[in-house]
Amino acid sequence: MGEWTKQEKKSLLIFGLTAFALPYALGIVMGLSFFSGNDVSVFPSMQMYAPAAGAILAMMFTHKGDRNMPRKFFICILTVSVLMVLCAVGSAVVPDAGLWLAGSNLVMIAGSLAAWVFYFLDGKERRKAYGLRLTGTGGTNPLWIVLLFIALYFVRVFGISALWTLLDPSAAAAAQGEVDAVTFWINLLTMPLSFLLAFTPFFGEEYGWRGFLQPLLQKRFGPRAGVIVLGVLWGVWHLPINVFYYSPETWHFSLLQQIFVCISYSVFFGFAYAKTKSIWTAVIIHFFNNNAILLFAAPDAISNQVLDTMSVALNLIVMCVLYLPFLLSQTFRTGVSALPQTQPELSEQ
Repeated sequence: MGEWTKQEKKSLLIFGLTAFALPYALGIVMGLSFFSGNDVSVFPSMQMYAPAAGAILAMMFTHKGDRNMPRKFFICILTVSVLMVLCAVGSAVVPDAGLWLAGSNLVMIAGSLAAWVFYFLDGKERRKAYGLRLTGTGGTNPLWIVLLFIALYFVRVFGISALWTLLDPSAAAAAQGEVDAVTFWINLLTMPLSFLLAFTPFFGEEYGWRGFLQPLLQKRFGPRAGVIVLGVLWGVWHLPINVFYYSPETWHFSLLQQIFVCISYSVFFGFAYAKTKSIWTAVIIHFFNNNAILLFAAPDAISNQVLDTMSVALNLIVMCVLYLPFLLSQTFRTGVSALPQTQPELSEQ
């Protein structure tokens, strides 16, 4: 464990203002729009861009003149982030659910396609310098980690379903059959294409949380405690979404569940990032996690949930059993030096 340098503290300040203060400020706008009866579904997607935007701005300010910086790709991500903010604010100022939702989806798709172009235009060396390589990182093949996460995800879903069947068979039966087999397979098989067309919000979270913040927190608090602290921060970061989108009626349950889910995922995502030394591993599994809901439920099932003590407790138990044991992995025993560094070494100048 070590102290942060002056440059790292400066980077963290810039990151915090962008990744946390901005979403919370916009959360006030989201709340006002919610209480006015407007659709607020653009805000959660918009917020996902804030962590990467914060990381990129921090690195731009602390690495001025660095020729190895993938500026084309970074500027593209920042541009998409700004456009998503405008869509979210626009949905509150001039309410029209269909217009702004369609507009934000268009921004995500067009932005993702443009980002792929700039990603390759920046060149291999720039991608490598800023932790953007998928392969050739010296880590484990990302495919195995992605498949492991998918397997654990299905164990989680069916494990919770089995527990519900034991505790309350009538409730479990009522929840079945929301998605037919054909829809399930169509949604599953089209996920790779969906990822190519809409990866930017997931990159938005992961490049900020895992690529930027995780190494700094692990430097300060240690490999294991660092990912736990990150999980808590990540969970609390969701507060505006918990209150005004996920579960307005039971937002306290939603926030509690969010924090423990984020701690559990922070452990596994941190393990995946360190094991593969590729931020794209975390981006891919984050994408799968958020979109797999379409395999089992209607698209709007994620919003306006009404949670209770039993449902939250079951989810937390299964999450902790599946993901917290990864803290015992050798990956978290080797220290910060074994973790991939998104940022070049910061100077004291």
